[in-house]
Amino acid sequence: MANNKVEIYTDGACRGNPGPGGWGALLMYGDEQKEIFGGEQETTNNRMELVAAISALASLKRSCDLTLYTDSKYVMTGINEWIKGWKVKGWQTAAKKPVKNVDLWKQLDQETQRHSIKWVWVKGHVGNEGNETADRLANKGIDELLA
Repeated sequence: MANNKVEIYTDGACRGNPGPGGWGALLMYGDEQKEIFGGEQETTNNRMELVAAISALASLKRSCDLTLYTDSKYVMTGINEWIKGWKVKGWQTAAKKPVKNVDLWKQLDQETQRHSIKWVWVKGHVGNEGNETADRLANKGIDELLA
């Protein structure tokens, strides 16, 4: 395929917030699809949303032109607006407080460097097939963790 065009759907889930959480991602390249997922014992929904995006990007073997779909406004606003200021302010918020989940934001920032990414917010749980698959994978991450 020309230009390594990839579409990715990511989602995070948590049973309790904090509580056991899972993340999932559906990666699509031409006719190929790859599903990845995982879970953590004690985490938050926002952390799982970030881990889903980080894990999806980290799984790519080469630089890609991609569209990443997420139903997380936290991830969308963070990557498109907040992160620039956080980096300038030494990973502090406008209120001079440490950025929450800074470890994951730094990882996400690192993973984005080698790709051209169009970030797209999608409404969750309304029948979008890619989003529903990512949600199913995130819950599978929790189920396997708790099994």
